[in-house]
Amino acid sequence: MGDAGGRPLVLLHGLFSSAQVNWIKFGNARILADAGFAVFMPDLRAHGQSDAPHDPAAYPADVLVRDLKAVIGALGLTRYDLGGFSLGSRTAVRGVLAGLAPDRLVLGGLGLSGLSGWARRSAHFVDAIDRFGTIERGDPAFVAQTFMKSMKIDRVAARLLLGSVDDTGPEALESVTMRTLCVCGADDSDNGSAQELAAALPDAVYVEVPGTHMSSVTFKDMGRAIAAFLDEPV
Repeated sequence: MGDAGGRPLVLLHGLFSSAQVNWIKFGNARILADAGFAVFMPDLRAHGQSDAPHDPAAYPADVLVRDLKAVIGALGLTRYDLGGFSLGSRTAVRGVLAGLAPDRLVLGGLGLSGLSGWARRSAHFVDAIDRFGTIERGDPAFVAQTFMKSMKIDRVAARLLLGSVDDTGPEALESVTMRTLCVCGADDSDNGSAQELAAALPDAVYVEVPGTHMSSVTFKDMGRAIAAFLDEPV
């Protein structure tokens, strides 16, 4: 979305979501495109319009990072900014640790324990997949079940994908040296504290926007906060 000659911005969506739902549907991608960015929003493997293979061999460790590096290579990007939301943010961080070098980084809906405690978080979603269709309102997994239903998630592929993502210890963050925005909903603590994440990064700022983990992407404040951050000189 946006002018092909604009500054490239790659945005990654969250778990069980898609580029359409996370970035486009509620107008945040349009805000960024109107701010002069060429916004690239791939659907992650097993999500949206991307393939969802059932072969376990299609989900090696950090497969989303491999996919991200392949997308950036195919687009021929050398100077670009990189952002994500939730699982997309985790993927962006691990992409940087794997050698990607965006000028600036945007981490939405992510706290410090969401990186270092991914195994626990992943187990919550695996449980929701395994009990899909039987989870009743009030159960901690009910929201995940409802979202999977609405997004028509391929649960076999999603379960395989969850096993390919690993924890990222706080000590690794010293290598994430580019200017970083940690943007998170005021009522979003699903992935831990975004303030703690910003404090753990060498050069980061925290910005609070309205919403919970599920609703923060539905407010245009998210797009405005990202645009304002990226408007800073590189």
